[in-house]
Amino acid sequence: MTTGPTHTIHASEHHLGWNNSLSPVRHVRPGESIEIDVLDASGGQIGPDTTAEDLARLDFARVNPVTGPLFVEGAEPGDALRITALGIVPSGWGWTANVPGFGLLADDFPDPALRLWSYDEQARTPAMYQAGGRVPIRPFMGTIGVAPAEAGTHSVVPPRRVGGNMDIRDLGTGSVLELPVEVPGALLSVGDTHAAQGDGEVCGTAIESPMRVTLRIDLIKGARIAFPRYETPGPVSNHVDAKGYLVTTGIGPDLMEGARAAVRGMIDLLGSRHGLTGVDAYMLASVCADLRILEIVDQPHWVVGLAFPRVVFE
Repeated sequence: MTTGPTHTIHASEHHLGWNNSLSPVRHVRPGESIEIDVLDASGGQIGPDTTAEDLARLDFARVNPVTGPLFVEGAEPGDALRITALGIVPSGWGWTANVPGFGLLADDFPDPALRLWSYDEQARTPAMYQAGGRVPIRPFMGTIGVAPAEAGTHSVVPPRRVGGNMDIRDLGTGSVLELPVEVPGALLSVGDTHAAQGDGEVCGTAIESPMRVTLRIDLIKGARIAFPRYETPGPVSNHVDAKGYLVTTGIGPDLMEGARAAVRGMIDLLGSRHGLTGVDAYMLASVCADLRILEIVDQPHWVVGLAFPRVVFE
């Protein structure tokens, strides 16, 4: 019985696109654990001294690096990887940005903006925001996936049926994720770790933060699952819901437009109650407010809500 990770993979061992022809950086056997160093979503281009003006010089070809890939012995198409998050150790700093042309309200906020964060990585104390805001820390893996069957290099940015950049905030310590295998060895990679994020990540970034992740890899033969599925070790929001939520809504025949209306309503509400500028409210919502489909059966109009945790300001 091992007492620690069987393998360690360093952040320098990363790639920038899903491709089933990539050479694996390690071979692992089912049941083994691995420790993985993960770069932030900028690939190290954003640091504690970066300014909003520097965002114009970002090299987008280096964005969303993923550490790996790992070849899982015995994994074949039709199987599933079962990945248990044994531990996620955050770095203590991170960033949130409004990147021009990116995010749910890209047309509303065309100018770059950047918020740098610091937090106690040991105590997991909330990260401070302006006007007295405190965002609870809940580290998780934004990107985790395996290689698709289709040949060639595929962007890491959109999620896929084999996982990838899903930005599911539930994938923190104790979670168990199952991914469909499409190529021999699966070729697992991990990246884009976040210190905190609201469901929806509405501005396109969370608290982007480099971290060290420890995973156990198991194999389910012949699982034949169509899409990723996961389990959580407990409630998924009890770190932020103790004081309830403020909720704004959008109602209409288009879920995307409803989502935009709900976010705009929250930006207005945070501005009037807490004096935040529009872009600051937008970025804050991205790291802690949850987009939810509240109703999708009473056609022709659906209801989308954005729930902002009151604990951030109370």
